Amino acid sequence: MNILLCSDINLQHLHSLLARYGLDIKTVEDNADIPGSFWQPPEAGLVGDTLYIRNDTPVHSALHEACHYICMDQQRRDKLHTDAGGTAIEENGVCYLQILLSDFIPEMKQARMLSDMDAWGYSFRLGSAKAWFEQDAEDALEWLLTNKVIDSDCKPVWATRK
Repeated sequence: MNILLCSDINLQHLHSLLARYGLDIKTVEDNADIPGSFWQPPEAGLVGDTLYIRNDTPVHSALHEACHYICMDQQRRDKLHTDAGGTAIEENGVCYLQILLSDFIPEMKQARMLSDMDAWGYSFRLGSAKAWFEQDAEDALEWLLTNKVIDSDCKPVWATRK
């Protein structure tokens, strides 16, 4: 199965989604280095309030890095360059939020996000992203609720963590 790439989607949907969080997107040339890419190209990069992508950046990577920006506190966001840092539970919240936000990318949606996460090699105790999301992610959900990133209906509140 092919992973959904940024070149496969209407980037305006990604721009509109992430602009709600004050995150800008910059596309770099094919084969160019991606500023702020922790895992190296084609993975998305973060520097300050800018998400860097290329055409071959997986959509799941763009959303994952964007969710790091959304889920980190303001002190870390102010110093953000490449390494989002954070705790294990925050990382779980990031993964959960990227799945929720995938519904706002018409070409992606949750089912595709979950399968792309598995294909890319995300690892979860229950063996798949879908099993984790449906059966083992209560701590991630609680973290997102406690930090007011989503509401009690599991909908984004369109604000970054304070």
